[in-house]
Amino acid sequence: MCDWPLGLVEEVYVFGSYARGALEPNDVDVDVVIEHGTDKRWLGESLDASINGRDSYVGMRQALRGRTRGISFQFRGRSSLLDEGFELFLLWRKGEPFSLARERLASLAADPEAGPAPRGHMLTEFEGLESPVPRPARIELFSRHVKGRISITPLRLVDGELEDPEVAWHVRRRWVETSPLRRAATCALAALEQRGVDLGEVTLHGQRLFGRDQQTEHCFVDLGWSGFGRMGRLLDGGVTWLEVLRPHRSKPMDALLIEPVPRTLQTLA
Repeated sequence: MCDWPLGLVEEVYVFGSYARGALEPNDVDVDVVIEHGTDKRWLGESLDASINGRDSYVGMRQALRGRTRGISFQFRGRSSLLDEGFELFLLWRKGEPFSLARERLASLAADPEAGPAPRGHMLTEFEGLESPVPRPARIELFSRHVKGRISITPLRLVDGELEDPEVAWHVRRRWVETSPLRRAATCALAALEQRGVDLGEVTLHGQRLFGRDQQTEHCFVDLGWSGFGRMGRLLDGGVTWLEVLRPHRSKPMDALLIEPVPRTLQTLA
């Protein structure tokens, strides 16, 4: 793992169904602990991603996953997972040969009695959407929901045309016709139009529509959790969050409409 950013990886653990020997787990949960405090490139690119509403781990995920599907990554989450009682199985540590990781992987014994691991921090609003809602997001939303600080509405997005031609132009300018992000953005904005939201107060995937930064930000539309790092701050500021869970060129798409509850209506916790 000498190439950047893989050279930053310190340890790799597996946990959940796969580590317990389930023969047909829903996915493979991998906790990747990354040491990047002294890497100027990582810090610079992470800051740029945060400012522009992008996920700083996109490149890391792609480098780790390659073309393999069905793997979910938790970055720098070892301590929190241990605190929650998860058993982590060490797969690889920096400096070790990859052959040792293969030996450890082969040592995981299959257990026909081991079913899928129950997912923590679940809400009824997540039913049927367990896989597209990553664990860090489930934890954040679960905590806010049980405290009465947010409401969550699952939405099935439908294809349609945008009524505002300037908004439609904004989407066409940012993404090519075949991009799943163009379709996701169009469906999400159309859903907001139908709800009577002023699109002049919407931030789409890190950019304000129409460039009207002086208007109040009312809603943040996120595509595939790319702006998750901003979620807590924006919800605390009263901004509604619309998350398109899995942008796709043709398949049905689901979204979560996450709305802050006014403080006067929040339950005491």
